[in-house]
Amino acid sequence: MNDPASTAAPGRTSPRPAVRAALRRAAPALAVYAAIRLLGLVVLAIWSTANGKDWHTLLTARWDSLWYTRVAEQGYGYTVQLANGDVHSNLAFFPLLPWLERGLSAISPLSAADAGMVVAWLTSLAAAWALYATGERLHSPRAGVALAALWAALPVGIVQSMAYSESLFTALAAWAGYSVLTGRWVAAGVLASLAGLTRPVGAAVVAAVWITAAVTLWRERADGAGLRAALRERHRGLIPGVVLAPLGFCGYFLWVAVRQGSLTGYLDVQAGWHNGFDGGIAFGSFLWHLLSGPAFPAGLGLLIGVALVIWLYVRGVRQGQPLPLVVYGGIVLLLALTAKGYFGSKPRLMMPAYPLLLPLAVGLARWRPVRSWAVVGAVAVGSAVYGAFWLNGSGPP
Repeated sequence: MNDPASTAAPGRTSPRPAVRAALRRAAPALAVYAAIRLLGLVVLAIWSTANGKDWHTLLTARWDSLWYTRVAEQGYGYTVQLANGDVHSNLAFFPLLPWLERGLSAISPLSAADAGMVVAWLTSLAAAWALYATGERLHSPRAGVALAALWAALPVGIVQSMAYSESLFTALAAWAGYSVLTGRWVAAGVLASLAGLTRPVGAAVVAAVWITAAVTLWRERADGAGLRAALRERHRGLIPGVVLAPLGFCGYFLWVAVRQGSLTGYLDVQAGWHNGFDGGIAFGSFLWHLLSGPAFPAGLGLLIGVALVIWLYVRGVRQGQPLPLVVYGGIVLLLALTAKGYFGSKPRLMMPAYPLLLPLAVGLARWRPVRSWAVVGAVAVGSAVYGAFWLNGSGPP
């Protein structure tokens, strides 16, 4: 396992052969990922047809997809006044996905909604590649394939195929983390900045870059190495990467603040959606309500699920996950569990926390192939069925 604090800067060899070689190594993981997601789409299409619904509409024109499409087509400024006085503003949605939707629809016959779905499909493959590369670097090629497969087969994995921002964000976050692991600080900063333009949790990517950079410099100083020499030789680009990382997140936050005439403008917009962070009080109350009433089985299942993801995080830390993954995964998990709002969205909010799956991927990689693939296959079928049921029912908020 390589510690980013001691990873030397990459060489100056031509990147094209290296990229082609990396893509060839990742091909099995990408094929497995695509097969699992294709299974999910086929099951969704069959289920939707039997239910009198259109699978394409479910993926491109419901819930948040409509808000992203509206931003792409009309820009910001659209609000909805609810009967109870709440105001839902499209300023709550970060701009990178709508920008890509607008750009792709401008140069192709695709509508903005279809462009969003295409972006999601392509970036989900990019995310799977990054997950493979991470698992391969830290453990083994089999662990990399297993990590990509497990991410594809998450219960809410169908979101990766929707015109939502989760796939785009996970791709940017995972490649940013990989860039830190390999000492590519400028690339990490650029990717972190783009992640910060995609979702509010982009702050977790920024934190991963910053904290890892700070620890790297502290260790260099503790080892008696000159910081100037370290930045010039072993950690070239660290300072520019640190400077670049927060520009996307802070830029959008400040732009909304100026537009709203308040430094807390974005937080005010989120409050209109009843979103925000209260340290988990609302989620704890919701869980207690389930446990203390007739919905006790659902509450118990939810409690077990929360315990499981926390256990996976602790397990990853104990297995020695590198600092950027520990910081990123921990913050994504923390923000998901402490956010108030629609509680059914929490699995979706945790989906970008791919480091939580690393302990499971490592375990699968140690099994015999027949046994591990049987487990992956069973989980993939369960994910496909649940995804079709979910989207034809309440679906993501």
